[in-house]
Amino acid sequence: MKKLILIGAGGHAKSCIDVIESTKKFKILGLIDKKNKNFFDYKVITDDKYLEKEKNNKRLSVYISIGFIKSPKNRIKIFKKLKKRNFHFPSIISKFAYVSRRSNILEGTMIHHFVVINSEVKIGYNTIVNTSSLIEHDVKVGNHCHISTGTILNGGVTVGDGTFIGSGSYC
Repeated sequence: MKKLILIGAGGHAKSCIDVIESTKKFKILGLIDKKNKNFFDYKVITDDKYLEKEKNNKRLSVYISIGFIKSPKNRIKIFKKLKKRNFHFPSIISKFAYVSRRSNILEGTMIHHFVVINSEVKIGYNTIVNTSSLIEHDVKVGNHCHISTGTILNGGVTVGDGTFIGSGSYC
């Protein structure tokens, strides 16, 4: 199992943990946040220097479990900062999602439960594809996006970097 640290211990982290646990590929070591309490069964790490100490640990991956709150700026800032420090961001795909082998999911992206991603789809890095979304053939989703619950993106749609698409949307 790969070791994983989550950045953020808010509401979105709850969904992320469910997805991560479904894969059985990661051991969550803890969550980094300013809150000083446990989160589910996981330790919350409040030491700002923790990641600095671990930056050369090649077996440690990080995932940003902070949601897309009004703007992607916070997620982008954290992603860029940790990439400069050579941290690894895995793509995490729920056991309950279908992702075509002919699609391309970039690093730091999470595909939540009951998502369907069909052929020739490209999803950029640090993107959230939330529960029960359908992404059809030839769709391109940019970096740092949030495709919210129940969204349908039909064939050939392009979603630009930093875009939020609300629950139940379709195009």
